[in-house]
Amino acid sequence: MTLRSNDWFGLDDLNGFLHRSWLKTEGMTDEAFRGRPIIGICNSWSELTNCNVHFRELAAAVKRGVLQAGGYPLEFPVISLSEPLMKPTTMMFRNLMAMDVEESIRAHPLDGVVLLAACDKTQPASLMGAASADVPAIVVSGGPMLNGRWEGQSLGSCSDCFRFYDARRAGRMTDEQWAELESSLNRSNGHCMTMGTASTMACVTEALGMGLAGGAAIPAVDSRRYQLAEIAGRTIVQLVAEGIRPSDILTPAAFDNAIRVLHAIGGSTNAIIHLIALAGRCGVELGLDHFDELSASTPWMVNLKPSGKYLMEEFFYAGGVRALMAEMGDLIDPSCLTVTGRTVGDNIAGARVVDPDVIARRDDPFGPDGALVVLRGNLCPDGAVFKRTAADPRLLAHEGRAVVFEDIRDLHARVDEPDLDVDADSVLVLKNGGPIGGPGMPEWGALPIPAKLLKQGVSDMVRISDARMSGTSYGAVVLHVAPESAVGGPLALVRSGDRIRLDVDARRLDVLLDDEELAARRREWTPARRGPAAERGWRKLFLDNVLQANEGCDFGFLRGRTPETDGEVRTYSA
Repeated sequence: MTLRSNDWFGLDDLNGFLHRSWLKTEGMTDEAFRGRPIIGICNSWSELTNCNVHFRELAAAVKRGVLQAGGYPLEFPVISLSEPLMKPTTMMFRNLMAMDVEESIRAHPLDGVVLLAACDKTQPASLMGAASADVPAIVVSGGPMLNGRWEGQSLGSCSDCFRFYDARRAGRMTDEQWAELESSLNRSNGHCMTMGTASTMACVTEALGMGLAGGAAIPAVDSRRYQLAEIAGRTIVQLVAEGIRPSDILTPAAFDNAIRVLHAIGGSTNAIIHLIALAGRCGVELGLDHFDELSASTPWMVNLKPSGKYLMEEFFYAGGVRALMAEMGDLIDPSCLTVTGRTVGDNIAGARVVDPDVIARRDDPFGPDGALVVLRGNLCPDGAVFKRTAADPRLLAHEGRAVVFEDIRDLHARVDEPDLDVDADSVLVLKNGGPIGGPGMPEWGALPIPAKLLKQGVSDMVRISDARMSGTSYGAVVLHVAPESAVGGPLALVRSGDRIRLDVDARRLDVLLDDEELAARRREWTPARRGPAAERGWRKLFLDNVLQANEGCDFGFLRGRTPETDGEVRTYSA
């Protein structure tokens, strides 16, 4: 096999001399690395990212596998995106991490790479960067936390965070109970154990063929997670030998498999944005309407929170993604190549559903069609998304009076005011939460139900925004409204008192105003002042280049792969 790393280490000139000499300062000899596949371990470990904090041990397991297969592992760090701690939102930095991953791979003597990722944005960012670099790659996710336990209940973060917070705001939970819950909900390493964005992206990555079969659902602290990492280390060496790259795996058919799995698992709305962005890196045409087309013929088959009852631990015990894909039958294209070097059909052969209350039978699903739908209408001409499996069914066809919040500060200032003019039939609207308006499209979309309605027993309302929401959130929430309000999308024109109609079956979202009224309001509209202009750094680059939600929120100049320049690695400069 021809090794990319030979351009660094195999040359009998000054460059080769220097590359080998400098690597030997780490205490290794020629026999350790020269002529062997050099395998990068792309590690998003950080003590600021609790989902990924166990990755030092996971990296050690990958190294074992690489060495067993005759490769040489070299671990390197990339920026890590902490979903709970990073402000204003990790979504603002997903593209930065993707660039870090891509350029770290491209610039170094790596023949293949294993990407360690778990938290929500670290997984799509790693995939996007690896797809653009197009060096043989495997994603190893960090796995979900163990189930939370409190007062005899099995709890999931953060679906139950939101539920109990509403109970506290309504006066149904004491401060002491709230403090106990804080230490009981998240009790091990790993990402959220609900079917939130991290779990969704792990499942989607496996369905795409970029993760090892059976790996998505293994709990983070289960010894089999480390066994999986060791297997990944051996497998990546074989991928290098066979010359299998992401471009061989990330085909239109692979994206269809991933989208069908996304619908079947009741996955996160965020995955739509990430898959569109990833497809753009691969040269695969993927628009919002294709998600809706596949939703119509894909049943909902996984009973996990926030749509259902169980958590990732039960999903693993029930058979995980392999069993689900096997049960989905002809909805899945079995011919797609995967990082195992085998096809999807090979990988899922013999898999079976152990518990049909967790993974439904194909002929007896939890719902006849997929979890996620795409809406169109005069409020969202470029689309919006809705997770119907997590909504109160009575709100799937609803008309109500708009209660408008101009931005997140306005929402926080007024939502719990006793005299807020709102009732259970109202439609809550949040503006300026999109890629530009947020900035960064924060997870503000699951607007809190006003406290006075919570005290009346209201548990769900129609809520609309150009923001995202956590994959662990639930409710009748319309998200990703495009174009966003900050750039003059129709959402910017909505006023309190307007009537809004949602019809999920018809895929419609409309404000009940005629074209003349909307045109008059547009003539009066001026962009909201969002504070000082971004004049430098990443924020300026982001705001100058980010695409809208329906285009994946990537940067246009990052779409497609960038081939390496012939001879660039041979250029030496002191």
